[in-house]
Amino acid sequence: MKVLDFEKTKKLLLEYKIPFPKTELAMSKKQALFFAEKIGYPVVLKISLPVLHKTEIKGVITGIKDKKEMEEALDHIGRKEVLVQKMVAGREIMLGMKKDSQFGPVLMAGFGGIFVELFKDVSFRITPVDEKQGLEMLKELKSFPILKGFRGDKGANIKEIVRIIVNLSKLSLDENIKEIDFNPLIVNKKEAFIVDAKIIYERS
Repeated sequence: MKVLDFEKTKKLLLEYKIPFPKTELAMSKKQALFFAEKIGYPVVLKISLPVLHKTEIKGVITGIKDKKEMEEALDHIGRKEVLVQKMVAGREIMLGMKKDSQFGPVLMAGFGGIFVELFKDVSFRITPVDEKQGLEMLKELKSFPILKGFRGDKGANIKEIVRIIVNLSKLSLDENIKEIDFNPLIVNKKEAFIVDAKIIYERS
C-alpha cells in the first residue's frame, strides 16, 4: 500500500471533477513565496510528503496573511518542498472510502472535519452512489440542519457536496485504489473544496 503523491492525486481529482483550492507544489523557499503571491493571500502552507495526517506532525500552517508571515511559516516547517494552497472558509465535513472484502467500496460522510471521530456523526453507503443516495447520506447526519442552515445562517451548498459524493463513488471503483480520505471538505453557501486528499493504492 502507498499514499499517492500530490501530482498524481491532483490528476485524479481533475479527472473526476472533484474541486480543490488553488494549490502549487514549490521546490524552494523562493518559489513558495512566488506561488503565495500568485495564488493570493491568505494561504495555507503544507509539507508535501504523502503522509496520512499532516496536522499531527505539525506539517500545516493556516491563515498566512502576507509575505512576512509566509517567510516565518517556511522557516518553521523547515522544508524546501512544500504545498502552497489558497485558504478557504466554511463548514468542515469529511468524505471517505474504504474497500470491504465482502461489499467492495463503501463510502462514508461525516460532519466535523478533524473532529468527525469525536462527534461520531457519520453515514455509509455501498457504491455505486447516485445523487439521491448521496443526499440521503447527508440527511442521515444529525448535523444536517447545520449544513442546511437555520436561524438566518446561509448554510452550505448541499447540491455541490452531493455532486462530489457521486464523483467520489465513481473514483472508488478504480480497482487499484484501496482507501480515500477527503478531510476536510470545506463547504460554504457558494462552493465546496477538498482541502486535503489522501488516496491509498495498491503498489503495482
